[in-house]
Amino acid sequence: MIGRWKLRALLLVLLAGCSVGAQLAAPPNLYLDNKNYPSQQVPVALRSVDPTIFYLTDRAGLKQDGTVYSYSRNRSQAMAFGAAQVRFGASDWQDLVARTHVDRGGSINRLEVMQIDQLVQFDQAPLPDRRDDGELRIDRDAQAAYDAQGDAFKKHIRAEIARTGNRTVLVYVHGVRNEFDQSLTTLANLWHFAGRNSIPVAFSWPAGNRGPLGYFRDRASGDFSVFHAKELLRLLAEMPEVSDIDIVAHSRGSGVMTQALRELLIFQRGRGVAPKLGLKTGTLILAAADLDTGIVRQRLLAEQFSEAFEQVNIYVNPDDNALRLSSFVTNSPRIGALKQDDFSASELRRLAKEGLIHFIRVEGAIGSDSHSYFRSNPAVLSDIVLALRTRAFPGGTLRPLEQDADGVWVLQPNYPLERLPEIIYENTR
Repeated sequence: MIGRWKLRALLLVLLAGCSVGAQLAAPPNLYLDNKNYPSQQVPVALRSVDPTIFYLTDRAGLKQDGTVYSYSRNRSQAMAFGAAQVRFGASDWQDLVARTHVDRGGSINRLEVMQIDQLVQFDQAPLPDRRDDGELRIDRDAQAAYDAQGDAFKKHIRAEIARTGNRTVLVYVHGVRNEFDQSLTTLANLWHFAGRNSIPVAFSWPAGNRGPLGYFRDRASGDFSVFHAKELLRLLAEMPEVSDIDIVAHSRGSGVMTQALRELLIFQRGRGVAPKLGLKTGTLILAAADLDTGIVRQRLLAEQFSEAFEQVNIYVNPDDNALRLSSFVTNSPRIGALKQDDFSASELRRLAKEGLIHFIRVEGAIGSDSHSYFRSNPAVLSDIVLALRTRAFPGGTLRPLEQDADGVWVLQPNYPLERLPEIIYENTR
């Protein structure tokens, strides 16, 4: 039996593995040699080193002189929506584009949140209700106020669509031990490399608890946040101006988002609406997913969860140290550390063909990179960018991954090698 002090040490390592810093990673392999970054396709309004990243959070606000300046790891019963200004460590847009193409021995060494502006404060959930003629109904005035807050959220998103011309929304969901600012800088990283062709929205749930029990406290906070994650997706899907919602979820954030999506999928089917049409969901990316493999089978695959998406890309790493420890403390294997015997080769091929679910094994991601590779590994970033920008499936010309005998796509450290032709755009903004 493992000693208490060893368990404490293991849990501290687990927590450290899910944390990421405020730095822009080295450029994706895709962008080396001055190729492929669509700088001329970026809307003029977004050609800036200090763009706006939006957020929706159920963290408790931190105030100074009555104004919210950030958010803590504590929970709030009410959602808040706002805009944050982040700043890339480059002198101007042209310098940033140059650094995006060429790794200057450290690339952009800082990515900072300069200020936030809370735009909408929602009322606490659940809203007050009363029983009327045997039916439990939400108070009419409370519902009207909440709807008005939702309309204010939509007004800001609609204004950003008009300003930029981008109609796709990119939602990012972080893992445990992430502070509020980290959710914004990580999304800024992904959004910039993906070509700034979407509206970036971070769903920042109250993670960041420390100590040997912090992992479990963060997991509980993730369960707490599922309703608010559903509200974010519902509000976005209701907007005619929004065409698609792409989602990137990391580590335990995968559990928060997949639970919310599953409940929305069941709701849409109950309405008689195809989930993909009702939710407007596009590409789903799960990186280092801290999800119980058995639960994935019973609660996601059995529900035909993938029917809500154009495709589902699940990045896995059998050498993921954080997920190894998560498997140990929960006594169940994690999908993000998929092993050869977790799924049969025929099952993996069927999932890819019928369910549009692609398992992608990351090679060479070890040590500190074993869990955070989704934002720090130039090869993984290249494939995420290609998935978001081109909507291509693995194995084709635009995503030249190779498949092993077990039906898993293999992502080598030098991907995409010389196999990717230069992506040419016919129209410029």
